Amino acid sequence: MKFSSLGGKEIVNLWDGSRLGVVSDTDLLINEETGKIIALLIPYDKGLFRLLSNTSFLEIPWKAIKKIGNDIIIIELKDSGIKKHTL
Repeated sequence: MKFSSLGGKEIVNLWDGSRLGVVSDTDLLINEETGKIIALLIPYDKGLFRLLSNTSFLEIPWKAIKKIGNDIIIIELKDSGIKKHTL
């Protein structure tokens, strides 16, 4: 599957039903040696002044993805498994 085919799909957490973002807004964390995807990095600062401040990301492990559908990506992850980063 190409990353471009994931574009526009919404990411939903099966654990609590939360909507985490859209793939077009995300980045991938890739292992440089193997070329395998490690995680999705989803921005969660959605405010008006997001571009003026440090951007915060949620790191969702690739192994947490349960299903990729036509319009949605379903992950299953407790809040304690979601890492938050600020760049």
